[in-house]
Amino acid sequence: MARKLLIVKIEARSNQAPKVQDALTRHGCAIRTRLGLHEASTDFCAEDGLVILELLDDVQEIQKLQKDLEALDKVTTHYLEV
Repeated sequence: MARKLLIVKIEARSNQAPKVQDALTRHGCAIRTRLGLHEASTDFCAEDGLVILELLDDVQEIQKLQKDLEALDKVTTHYLEV
C-alpha cells in the first residue's frame, strides 16, 4: 500500500502559520499524521519550516487541501506517493 505524503514548505512562518493551521484544520479528516519541522534554539527560531503530512486515500480531499495551501503566499507543496 502506497503512502500519500504532502510536503508543505512555509516561508515567513510567523505570518503564515495561522493560515496554514486553518487550512489543515478544515481538511483535518484527510490527515493521518502531521509532523512540523523548523530550526529552533534558545536564541533563534527560523522563519521557514516544513510540515510533512501523511494523508488518507481520498484523492479529491487531498487535491482540495493542496489547492488551499498553494493559494497562500509563501507556501509551496509537493505531493508524493511512496
